[in-house]
Amino acid sequence: MTSQKTSQTMKPATAAKKLNVYLEATPAEFQEGVVSRDELNALQADPPEWLRELRRNGPHPRQVVAARLGISIGGLARGGITDPLTTDQINELKADGPEWLERERATQADHRREVARVKAKKAEPRGSRA
Repeated sequence: MTSQKTSQTMKPATAAKKLNVYLEATPAEFQEGVVSRDELNALQADPPEWLRELRRNGPHPRQVVAARLGISIGGLARGGITDPLTTDQINELKADGPEWLERERATQADHRREVARVKAKKAEPRGSRA
């Protein structure tokens, strides 16, 4: 007897998250089906036009919007951004430079510096710590 290896599948929402796209902007057949690991790998390796278009112009999910603005997802919420944004809307926000965005970028920069400091401290040999 040989055992058949079944392909691992995921919900469309999970696949969309892994592809960094907004699920509601994907084609209906993507939203209504299941995605196998092999299909996900194929989409990542050779994205179809609809996926390239979504990645290029959006609308983008919150994690992509936050990354493109250089802030956290929480910073988006504090700035009142709750909906997905297109690339043009993100670029407009960057160009306008509202106060909340500058504040959140500074907060994010402080956080990154602190993470780097803690990491460097943990990397020090035990005897050299003060």
